[in-house]
This record gives sequence, C-alpha cells and structure tokens, in this order.
Amino acid sequence: MNVVVVESPAKAKTIEKYLGKDFQVFASFGHVRDLPPKDGSVKPDADFEMTWEVDAQSQKRVKAIADAVKGADRLVLATDPDREGEAISWHLLEALTKRRVLKDVEVQRVAFNAITKTAIVEAMKHPRAVDMELVEAYLARRALDYLVGFTLSPVLWRKLPGARSAGRVQSVALRIVCDRELEIEKFRSEEYWTVDADIVSGGSQPFRAKMVQFDGKKLSKLSIKDRAMATAAAEAIKAADLTIGAVEAKPAKRNPGPPFTTSTLQQEASRKLGFNAQRTMRTAQKLYEGVNIGGETVGLITYMRTDGVDMAPEAISQVRDVISSRYGKLYSPSSPRIYKSKQRNAQEAHEAIRPTSFSRAPEDLHLDDDQRRLYELIWKRAVASQMESARFERTTIDIQDADKTLALRATGSVLLFDGFLTLYQEGRDDEDEEGETRLPKVSSGAAAEAKKTHADQHFTQPPPRYTEASLVKRLEELGIGRPSTYASTLSVLREREYVRMDKNRFIPEDKGRVVTAFLEKFFERYVEYDFTAGLEDQLDRVSRGDLDWKALLRDFWTSFSGDVEKIGDLRIGEVLEALNEALAPHIFPEKEDGSDPRLCPSCNKGRLSIRLGKFGAFLGCDNYPDCKFTRPLGATEDNGMAEGDGALGEDPDSGETVYLKDGRFGPYVEIAVPGEEKPKRSSIPKGWSKDELNLENALKLLSLPRTVGAHPEDGEIIEAGLGRYGPFVKHGRLYANLPNIEEVFEIGLNRAVTVLAEKKATRGAPQALKELGEHEGEPVRVMSGRYGPYIKYKKINATLPKDADPETIDLETAMKLVAEKEAKGGKKPARKKAPAKKKPAAKKKAPAKKKAAPKKA
Repeated sequence: MNVVVVESPAKAKTIEKYLGKDFQVFASFGHVRDLPPKDGSVKPDADFEMTWEVDAQSQKRVKAIADAVKGADRLVLATDPDREGEAISWHLLEALTKRRVLKDVEVQRVAFNAITKTAIVEAMKHPRAVDMELVEAYLARRALDYLVGFTLSPVLWRKLPGARSAGRVQSVALRIVCDRELEIEKFRSEEYWTVDADIVSGGSQPFRAKMVQFDGKKLSKLSIKDRAMATAAAEAIKAADLTIGAVEAKPAKRNPGPPFTTSTLQQEASRKLGFNAQRTMRTAQKLYEGVNIGGETVGLITYMRTDGVDMAPEAISQVRDVISSRYGKLYSPSSPRIYKSKQRNAQEAHEAIRPTSFSRAPEDLHLDDDQRRLYELIWKRAVASQMESARFERTTIDIQDADKTLALRATGSVLLFDGFLTLYQEGRDDEDEEGETRLPKVSSGAAAEAKKTHADQHFTQPPPRYTEASLVKRLEELGIGRPSTYASTLSVLREREYVRMDKNRFIPEDKGRVVTAFLEKFFERYVEYDFTAGLEDQLDRVSRGDLDWKALLRDFWTSFSGDVEKIGDLRIGEVLEALNEALAPHIFPEKEDGSDPRLCPSCNKGRLSIRLGKFGAFLGCDNYPDCKFTRPLGATEDNGMAEGDGALGEDPDSGETVYLKDGRFGPYVEIAVPGEEKPKRSSIPKGWSKDELNLENALKLLSLPRTVGAHPEDGEIIEAGLGRYGPFVKHGRLYANLPNIEEVFEIGLNRAVTVLAEKKATRGAPQALKELGEHEGEPVRVMSGRYGPYIKYKKINATLPKDADPETIDLETAMKLVAEKEAKGGKKPARKKAPAKKKPAAKKKAPAKKKAAPKKA
C-alpha cells in the first residue's frame, strides 16, 4: 500500500481516483505544525531553536496518516511545488518521525504543476527527497517574521497606545501607502494651458495639431502658464502663414505580454474584474484543485503561486493549434514566443499560470461567476501570449510658419493588423489607453490653414493613490515580500485598520501614519525598501545553498536587538516630538499668512502636539489642563474639521450649518443644537459614499432616531434608527435589524411590527446563512450572529475576518478558521462557580463588651 499526502481534501479525492486502489490519499489541511503565537517560540540565545506546536485538529490528521503509514510500503509527500509546499512536507515528516512510524517505510517527495491524470502519473515516476535548502529558507523567513513581530509589537504597545502590531513586510507595505499620501499632501497644483488648432491642407479633412513651439522656443508641458499667454499663442496661429513640414509614417508593433504570474494575475484581476488579491487567489485555488467535468474532477489551471513566465513545450504546441483553428494561421507566429522572467526573486514553481488544456474554452465550461470570469482571463492571456503581434502605422505631421518660430505637430496611429488584440488587451493603472487616430494624406511643403484654435486650461494633478493592482506591482518592483503572500499582507493592513479603502484605493488611517512615522524615526533601517529587498535576496541565497540560514539570522538579530534596546529608555515625550516633526506636513500644514501652524487656536498661547489616548492619537494643546483644546489628527482648520471636511449647507428649520467631518471612527455629519452644549452627530452608514453625500441625506441621518408609531399591542413607541450594527427598529428592549439604510426612513408601522415579531420569534436562535457541507460527519455552516457572521462546527464558533464575504466562503477555508479557533481554545469553558466557603466553627460566646465609639473618617 502507498500513502500519499496532499494539502486539501478536494485534491485528495481527485488524486486518489487518478492513482487507483493501491494508493490511499490523505489531506494535511496545510501545515500540521506552527510556531505558538507567544514569546519564546524562537530562541536567539539557543542558536535560534524553534518550538513547533501541533494543534488539536492537526493531531487527529497526523494520527490518521500515522496509522495508515504503519502498514504501508511507501509514503509519498505530494504537497504544492513551492517553498511553502516543501515546508508542509517537512513538517509532516518531522511529526511522523516523532511518532516512530517510518521504520522500513520508503519516503518520497513528488511535485506536480497541474491536477490532471497525466501530470499526477508523470510526477509519480520522478520522486526525490525533501529539498532541505528550500526548507531552511522557509525556516529563516518564519524566524525573521516572528522575531520582528514579537519584538517590535511590544515596543509599539508601550510607546504608542492604540497601535496593533508591526510586521517585517507589512510595515514596508504600509510605508509605501503613507509615502504616497505624503506626496499628495505636499503637492501644489500648477496651472498650465495647451493650444491646439484644427488644420486643413489641400482640401483634406480637418485634423487636430498641438502647438509645440512658440516665439522660437520649444514648449514643455508647463510653458504656457496663463490665459494671456495662451490667447497670444492662439492669435499667432491664426495670423501665421502655415505650411506642412515633415510628414513621417513609420510601422510599429505591439507584442503580447507573457502568461500570468501570481503578481500579474492579481494586478489584472483587480483592474479588469474588480477582485482584491484574496478573492483572486481563493478563486484560482478552486480552479487549480478542479471542477467536475463529465463525472470526473479535473484541475483547470496550473499551480497559481509562481513567478515563472514560460509554458511547457506541449502546452505551447497545443495553444498554437488552438490559435490556428480558431483565428487562422495569420494569427499564429512562425515560431513560438519564448519569455524570460524579469523577477529577481523567482519562485520554484517555474511554469506560468495557464489552462491545463487549451481545448477547454471558457464558454464550454459550467462554472460559478467568479470562477468563470477568472478562468476566462487566464485562458485569454495565455492564448494571446502565443499570438502574432499587432501592427500599426504611426504618422507624424509637422506644421510651421514661414520663419519657423511657430510650430504644431499632429500624431496618429492606424491599426493595420489586430493580432493578439483580437482576443486580449492588458489593463492599465491611472492612464488612458491611447485610441486610434487617423490622419489625412497631406504633402510636405503644401500650404496649410488653421480653421479653428483651442486654448484649454489645465491643472497638474497629484500622484494617484495606490490600488491593489498598483500596490502589488510596486511591491514586486521593489523586490519586497513574495507575490504569494501579498494577499495576506494587504488583508492585514485593512484588518488592523492601518488603511481604509475608498473607491478601491488605499488611504492610510492616522493610526497607520503614526506607526509608520515611529518606525521611520526609530527603526528606519527595517522599513527601508532596499534593506527589506536585500533580505529577500539573502533568503534566495539560502534556498540555493549559498548562505547558512542561521548565519543570516545571527547577523540580523545582532543589529535588530541592539536597536530595540536603545529605544527602551526613550521617554514618551521624546517619541511624540519626533512624531510631530515627521508628520508635520500632514498635521501642521503651513498657513497662508505665515503664522505658526502649531499655535493653539483656542488659547493662543500653547502649541499643538500629538497626544496618545485609549483610541489612538489626536492633537492637543500643551497648555493642558488650562487649555483643553483637542482635534482629530488629520484636522487642518481651527474648528477641528479634518482635511476634506466642510459645510454641506444650512438646516432650513434651525438655520444651523450641517458639517461633514472625519473622525477616528470614520466620516460623520454634525449640526449644532440650540440650547445644547454638544452638537448632534450621525455616522455615515455602510453603502453611502462620503464624497456623494448631500445636505438632504445628511438631514435625514440627523433626524434619527425617528418615531414610527405606537405598537398596537401595548401602545409603546416603535423607533427606527442607525446604530453600531447598522439600521434597526426598536420596541422597548427588542431591536431588529433592517436590510438597508433607506428602509429606516421609509418603514411604516405594519412593516415594523412584522420585523419585530420575526425577530422575537427567532431571538436566541442564530440563523444559518449558508450550508457548507459536512466535515467528519458533522455539518459546517455560516451563521448570522449579533457581532457578524461566523462559522459553526460542532461546539466551535469561528468568526469570519472583516473582509471575508459569507457568500463566497468554502468548506476548506471554513475548516482552516475552525482549526485556528480550536488552537486558541475553541469555545470558552463555562465559568465554574467558586466552592462555597466553609463557615468557621462556632466559637463560644465571649462576655459582652462595651461598644467602642466609631472611628472618625
């Protein structure tokens, strides 16, 4: 008997069918061991000894595998073909060795790039040993991440109350987002003008030409600075005797991009499909593990964690046949295209992400919506990568006046052959795709005339905030982290509320900016781009056997622990002043009148400084307690409004101004209430955009809670309002959630009574949102809870991460969350009652004494 171990149960079932009755296939459900999340799991003083822990769920799985191995001839470790897969195999091997079940059992490691029968059977013919150099690179990475996280995070907690944690790659990713925000804040827009003309020559159709020279000087983007100069330039064109100068037509080609890597797949899925990195990788995992086709589970794509850009020769041959049959021989180049990776830290799974069979066209498969869209993207990109280039003709026409002091230029391109563009065109970040512009046939030296001139005003724009696609691209360009970990890195930034997403772009929260400023001031080396990328290079050297992994750790720990010790005695006041300096452009922007931006607007004596509170950082006057002025960290106005805040208009009933503001818990609206010390406020509900909020909707929010009517049973008032967990109706102490904010303003008495009755009937009984199937004979469900959705399995309740969609969660992901919860202790045990104290034995009564006078307080 042969025992095979893979990661997932779905993969295990498929592979067992492929291999037949002589093979028993088990799933490890990922890593069977991990570092306990507590101090001391990596011991630098003991030559970086690492303590591994097997959680309760993994104990059961390891036992099942061990029991099977006892009677087996061979153990085949068939985990994923990358460093993480190698580490999973090593962990399992270590766990089984401790159980002493491997005596006389042949242990082999196989790796395959696709879950198809051909790939699996072929992989079984080429076994090898576990690659310890890859394992050591994994151990070094885990130790580095652990040491940074568990050493630096306590420093943050002591010096910056409200900060959550810091991580080796996460902190650098956060810095990239914060640096871009600082660029935007420092940016000062400049006015500039462009001058164009509609030109005709020799009876041609008018074509648009741009002014490129004026008064004998070449024009740059910002040369024409105001309306007066633009008007003068336009008038000069009208008055000039124009002729056609050079006419140049050149052929041009556009080549297709290579098939997807992990990083480019995440980028393109973000641009074209609106998927975040987690959603992309989750869907790709399902396509890799396979879907049912004709009663058999078949993997649709190759392994999706890779930096490779080439395809196997048999795949290239197949795709060229598909191109010729579907699009014609003109679309298939004479020889295959060969791509080389530009990524300096390439993964070990060398082949690009491609369909396992190009004959499975997207339109022929029955997939769910996410799988269909992602598979179509992968299929088209891989097919296009082997198609013929697109061919263009690029034309340039120069127009000039008689003395050549004034010149215009028209440029255009005409698509002659679409090539790969007939199937696929790559998305772009923050730039418009140049369209096709046809220019008429004109002759050099012919007279030309400006039929109309156009002078247009423009303003320079700040650099755009990062999208998931552009941030992943930037991380890869800098060589920071691994593409396979980008999804979890970006997810952590959101979960810890260091950033927020607005229109799919990253905006750093004040908490994130404070943490970044602290690290840049006191741990600058460890958030430097080059240093972090250099560590990746060293880890690659370990994986190649060129560097000892413990030598790497010793070098890192010597300098890192020394830097941590230096900051130990640093006083909070010194930290805050350093943060004031680092964040000055954000929190103390220069005033137009040149006055001190840190002068307290309330007492006009003290200076504003960062203060740390229970909920994070804010600005306060150093003249406290005489002056108690405070405002949010991102505020710029004396009234405490943050950047982007402002007046929405006046309330027609009270005449008071309604303000839109940014607070530490998000955007909200505010209005002063006559006779009341505090203003009335309401948060912006989920689904409403701050940028699109108007006065009418703001007044609706400020009108809450509103009275719906008296309950017909007891006459008690029913209210509708907006609370911490969303819109609701309330009757006495009974609250019932409403599906959307609009219903709060519209709900009538009958509907409110029905909603409350339904809530009362189900109170105490959580509702199942989705049935995920069974695990070990027990149902696994997504439940609706008071504090959000969670996974229910046996007696374990595992909360879903904030960015997880209950509708897209699958059984495997759910069981990983359950395993993590169980490792932390599962459900809290019921609190035991303290044993009743025994009454002391009765003593004999002493003779009564005269009462003493009571003591004075």
